[in-house]
Amino acid sequence: MSFARKVWRLLVGIKDALALAFFLLFFTLLFAALSARPNPGSVNEGALLLKLDGSIVEEVAEIDPFSTLLSRSLPTREYAAHELVDAIDSAAEDDRIKAIALDLTTFTGGGQVSVKDVAEALARFRATGKPVSAYALAYTDDAMMLAAQANDVWVDPLGGVAIRGPGGTILFYADALERFGVNAHVYQVGDYKGAGEPYANAAMSPEFRQNTEAYIGELWDEYRAAIVKNRPEADFDAITTDIEAALTAEDGDLAKLALSAGFADSIGTYAQWGAHMAELAGKDQWSDHPAAFAHTELDVYLANTGSEEWAGDKTIGVVTIAGAINDSEAGPGTAGAARIERLLDDALDDDLAALVVRIDSPGGTVTGSETIRRALMRYRDKKIPVVVSMANYAASGGYWISTAGERVFAEPETVTGSIGVVLTVPSFERLLQEYGVNPERVAVTPLSGQPDVLGGFSPEVDALMRIETQSLYRRFTGLVARARKLSPAQIDQVAQGRVWTGGTARQLGLVDQFGGLDDALAYAAQQAGLEEGNWGVKRLADPRDPFEAMVAGLLTGEAAEARQPLTVSAAIAGDNGRMMADMLRDLEQMVATPGVQARCLGCVIEGQPRKEADTSAPVGWSAVLNLLSGH
Repeated sequence: MSFARKVWRLLVGIKDALALAFFLLFFTLLFAALSARPNPGSVNEGALLLKLDGSIVEEVAEIDPFSTLLSRSLPTREYAAHELVDAIDSAAEDDRIKAIALDLTTFTGGGQVSVKDVAEALARFRATGKPVSAYALAYTDDAMMLAAQANDVWVDPLGGVAIRGPGGTILFYADALERFGVNAHVYQVGDYKGAGEPYANAAMSPEFRQNTEAYIGELWDEYRAAIVKNRPEADFDAITTDIEAALTAEDGDLAKLALSAGFADSIGTYAQWGAHMAELAGKDQWSDHPAAFAHTELDVYLANTGSEEWAGDKTIGVVTIAGAINDSEAGPGTAGAARIERLLDDALDDDLAALVVRIDSPGGTVTGSETIRRALMRYRDKKIPVVVSMANYAASGGYWISTAGERVFAEPETVTGSIGVVLTVPSFERLLQEYGVNPERVAVTPLSGQPDVLGGFSPEVDALMRIETQSLYRRFTGLVARARKLSPAQIDQVAQGRVWTGGTARQLGLVDQFGGLDDALAYAAQQAGLEEGNWGVKRLADPRDPFEAMVAGLLTGEAAEARQPLTVSAAIAGDNGRMMADMLRDLEQMVATPGVQARCLGCVIEGQPRKEADTSAPVGWSAVLNLLSGH
């Protein structure tokens, strides 16, 4: 009995210790979150410091608080483009803000449209007579787009400019799959639809190459024009095609080349740039650090000046569809159709005067795209104006969704189109036969156990998948034809999986006019009969998880200290890990994605980070058969 009591006391002690540890952890996180929260009253007179330690996106992805807490590291931070634009526009009218200090040392980029929106806000700020000054070690494409708006661009003596332009590598697996005895059954409609090509072909088809080279060439022209508009002396050839000769002329000094090529104005350390900012915005009275200057950080400024919830009865809703489309509750940052449908249906009874749909997606599942489109059509059925605003991407499934809009806005740099569908299913019968595994089939119908990824496909299931894919393509083009008021034959001529820039898409009638989110909102207000200044905006989104906010607040400081500035070579080589991840994701996509997809492969060549999502929900008969067969 004495031994049993000792064991019992030990167990009770362990229980009490665990409970105490839990409460200590909870209150530590609570204290950290409250301590990290910006003080709304602490805006200082001086500069608005935009230290962009991450990427610019249309919708900030959620953070898994538990995995983040266990790893003690935050993923690269994301900045919502509309929040940056709001902060910069507010600062332009704020007498406390004398200048903008644009620190791009650890900036990782963003979509071309999102970055352009922020760049245009910087241009508006500068037009008020207030200066913008930029500093970085290595200026990559997107960093240069922002820096080009500055009055002066500083580059570190160890830094330089590395502009690559859109483009990259797409891997083709047909020869490897043949070597390993894997059959890739690709059902694709659209001569230019590239999503199935990596598995069916050993190389890029002429149609896919022609289309891809055409639209990335247009994106490159738009980018160059935007830089030259603000820095007419910029010599792109010196830092791209003639880089060896240009560097030799500068004794290999990348920073000097940035100056001589017209992309930078001054070479200096961060401390020297800080001293320059102190002359523009005032000295920091609380710090003797040589780089210190009077400033307010972005988070503090947003907390102080962030837009308040509109209290009036004239409201335009904005729903964001960002990332790969699937059928789940995933997101934000991933376009989970079930989540977006719920948000739309919940707001359907809010008496919204109009709805603007901000699309930033390269596509995904057909069923997810159709779920969102049907939810938007419920607004149309209630005579609520629905206007589409395309951001960086609105391709394939993203364009499918856009057919619900009564007017479609896009930017010249938007990547859209890719009107086509694809289904890819692997089978391994040849591989098994090579190792002496002989499957024997027992069936009551030709579809029993099909598609059989181990024993091979029956002719009947092969026909079913092919016909369903063709049927969904006709449905896709039919939706587009009705939305654009053109015949299916006319749409088929510009469909076939082709990818277009916004400029070409407008000429072809796939979008209505150029413009950003503000233009779409203004049009929606006009259609709803709202007077200027008499309406507000409501973003349809779930509230942020408070535990996620705690974890982010706890680790933000450590994450900022851990990220190091990149040299020019490191910035160029930084995509290697992403390319390996893309290869693994391509193979997973072939094996794990059931059903027909409306997905744009060509969009990934544009050079932006690629996010794929779980697309586990079934899509049509082909997905049902996939699931029955264990695929």
